[in-house]
Amino acid sequence: MSDALLGQANALLQSGRRPEALSCYEIYLKGHPESAEAWHNLGVTLSQMGRYQRAIPAFDKALSLRPDSAHTWSTRGNAHIELRRFEEAIRDFDRALALYPDFPTTRGYRLLAKLSCCDWAGLADEKRKIAAAVKAGARVIQPFGNLMISDDPAEQMQCARIWNARQPALAPLWKGERYEHDKLRIAYLSGDFRVHPVAILIAGVLEHHDRNRFHIVAVSYGPDDKSAMRRRISSGADEFLDVRGNTDGEVADLLYSKKIDIAVDLMGLTGDCRNGILARRPAPVQLNHLGFPGTTAMAQIDYLIADRTVIPDHERQHYSEQVVYLPNCYLPSDSKRSVAAQTPSRSQAGLPETGFVFAAFNNSYKFNPETFTVWMRILAAVSGSVLWLSQPGASAIRNLQCEARNRGLDPGRIVFAPFLESNEDHLARNSLADLFLDTLPCNAHTTASDALWAGLPVLTLEGTTFAGRVAASMLRAVGLEELIAHSVADFESLAIGYARDADVLKLIKQKLRQNRNTHPLFDTRAYTAGLERAFERMVERQRRGLRPEAFAVEAPR
Repeated sequence: MSDALLGQANALLQSGRRPEALSCYEIYLKGHPESAEAWHNLGVTLSQMGRYQRAIPAFDKALSLRPDSAHTWSTRGNAHIELRRFEEAIRDFDRALALYPDFPTTRGYRLLAKLSCCDWAGLADEKRKIAAAVKAGARVIQPFGNLMISDDPAEQMQCARIWNARQPALAPLWKGERYEHDKLRIAYLSGDFRVHPVAILIAGVLEHHDRNRFHIVAVSYGPDDKSAMRRRISSGADEFLDVRGNTDGEVADLLYSKKIDIAVDLMGLTGDCRNGILARRPAPVQLNHLGFPGTTAMAQIDYLIADRTVIPDHERQHYSEQVVYLPNCYLPSDSKRSVAAQTPSRSQAGLPETGFVFAAFNNSYKFNPETFTVWMRILAAVSGSVLWLSQPGASAIRNLQCEARNRGLDPGRIVFAPFLESNEDHLARNSLADLFLDTLPCNAHTTASDALWAGLPVLTLEGTTFAGRVAASMLRAVGLEELIAHSVADFESLAIGYARDADVLKLIKQKLRQNRNTHPLFDTRAYTAGLERAFERMVERQRRGLRPEAFAVEAPR
């Protein structure tokens, strides 16, 4: 009977019924506290429910019973990543790899943990090993992590294909039925309808949809943070469905029952995605948008929203989806974003009262030795300048200060900005900086949009992948192509030049302030209208029985 209970718990976990699985594991463990398998799976269940603090002791117990389990060491490492305990995560991944050098995904998660705490020891060699493994078809790194190290769109597509290989073939729910709704039914799916970059970008789009032509459904499978942003997303849709407690199959059944015309996946292959929903084909048209700047390599995803900068025509073969080109930047924005009325002083923000301030508010996992070396050369060339970064964890601060010292720079010239709960306050403090320095191979995305909205010029180096061209796309859409560099030397020269010529930089800031209100980047209404034209064309093709194909949405005349 007890074995049957464990089997039932495992089956519930496998089917996504996590609360029921949790109850079964807890009951089973009361009578079988020596079961390493049950303790491990309890930790997995708690992790999938976002309860990482509770998951760690379950993994600890499993490891005390079975210390040679690479699987448990690796899974505990993932829980430590979610808790931002990156050094603990690295130690767990090291133990897993010592036991099983090719344990799936562990090397990739270890790399992401090392990047997050700016531990770059052996990074070049590790990147080569991961690239070789991806080329050989090994499940070595998750697609999102690969965006941080890969500058090859073909390699990124291969990584996504490998990731999806474990997704079983599922019978489609939609089997060709023809819908004739008065309004197109659009479902946006995300686990990030809360204070999150995706929500910040998409909120205005939901509000601007033409309700005479579209019925908008927001499908949320992420946490409810009780925030104003969560409420705004909810009120910006005609229906808001909280499906956290539902399995992928149940969510797909719900979408199918509502006869959704287009399902828009806002997460792609990011950490908390639930690809099993759209893998069941609940809607006649399904597309990848916003949350993942790359291909999903999923046969069930028909389209990908892009623009001519992020995906040039000659690179479409690296995307399994049919590419739909919007007339300007693919990245939406919210023209209602407010900037706090009170701007802190430099001293209040921890900045020196004088001197040029370079900012780079990206997550620390986007930093690498090559980018950091360029930043340090720029600081060395601009007397009295500082580099202002978002404050990472203690280990990242320690490592960055050491890296600066190793390059002959005073670590005190790196200033760390603490996390602010209010995005309005963060936008306000952007004005204290003089120039934003971007990263490669993955650009600033929402962070760059925030900076430009706040009036802070962004200097970028146009990369070779979707993720590395996003800032260039934004700059073209706001009329500031002069801030797009095309080589490392060009990037360095431009940064130093702008820092040394206050008059030129002043003119650029004036141009940004003017263009913010006249150019398409921050025109949420026009962006939404372009997206709606894309939606209508997709559905029109589908209703005529035509296969999805790439197309461009023309700007209205």
